[in-house]
Amino acid sequence: MRNATKRKREPQHGPQQNKKHSTKSPSRSPANPKPQEEYFEEKRNLEDLWREVFLVGTEWDQLDSVYQYKWNFSNLEDAFEEGGVLHGKRVYLFGCTEPQQVCFKDVEKVIFVPIIVAVVSPFPPSDKIGITSVQRENEEIIPMKQMKMDWIPYMPSKDRSASKHLKLEQVKKYEYCLPYFYHPFKEDELEQSTEVQILFPTEPKPVFGTFDWKFDDLEEFTNAVIQDEELSADQKDAFKEFVKERVREAKKANKEAREARRKAIEEMSEETKAAFENIRFYKFYPVQSPDAPDVSKKCEVINRYYGKAHEYL
Repeated sequence: MRNATKRKREPQHGPQQNKKHSTKSPSRSPANPKPQEEYFEEKRNLEDLWREVFLVGTEWDQLDSVYQYKWNFSNLEDAFEEGGVLHGKRVYLFGCTEPQQVCFKDVEKVIFVPIIVAVVSPFPPSDKIGITSVQRENEEIIPMKQMKMDWIPYMPSKDRSASKHLKLEQVKKYEYCLPYFYHPFKEDELEQSTEVQILFPTEPKPVFGTFDWKFDDLEEFTNAVIQDEELSADQKDAFKEFVKERVREAKKANKEAREARRKAIEEMSEETKAAFENIRFYKFYPVQSPDAPDVSKKCEVINRYYGKAHEYL
């Protein structure tokens, strides 16, 4: 997945087997009759692949700090080689970051570690993107193209200028993006959830919280909010009605989601069903390198939509 911008494509060449070298001028000293050759490591064919993958949801002002290190994703490169988990398969890539506290050159710091997720699928995982944050009352699921994102064939390129001309509002939306995926054979956690996010508008500040209609009693929940002086007593009835309306909306959305999933399965071809059953997610962390912090903490979770990776490397 990349920010979609028009650019001139350069042809991609296969890996070079020979090492680059430069030849020094031969010494005139009789003790050194032969020229000395200096060898340089050949650049790997897919060494910059991870850099071409958009790091979805990363705060804009943190991107430079991610790219300041020479992260090594040779495990991703090897996965495309013969015997690798991605070899000979149609693969879709997207990136994200995870904040971790690391020690690099004897300095403890919190950094954003780049993560690359590979989706093995005969078709694009989704044409939509999720936009969500703590500040937003409701999440949005919108077309990727609305955020100028798309699944683009990998072609090495150095053009990263397009993202520098975005307005602040657009930048913030990118920071709240989450790669979206909907698996029709797996019940969405939102369909099972009995919780609703509450953001009740009031002065001096809105009331924010989570109400579980299965386990919470509305009267007790409201009294607790008043007791904490987040809500005045004269707003009690309005607040309760607000929560009830949110619960009604959530139950309706859950019902519609279940119905849409059932209908989608009924209308799905056997080929598409097989593709969904065989889809695989692989999560790649950078491998240990002297030029970047060592990443020791790894987990299988990708995000709330994709769930867990089948394997993390």
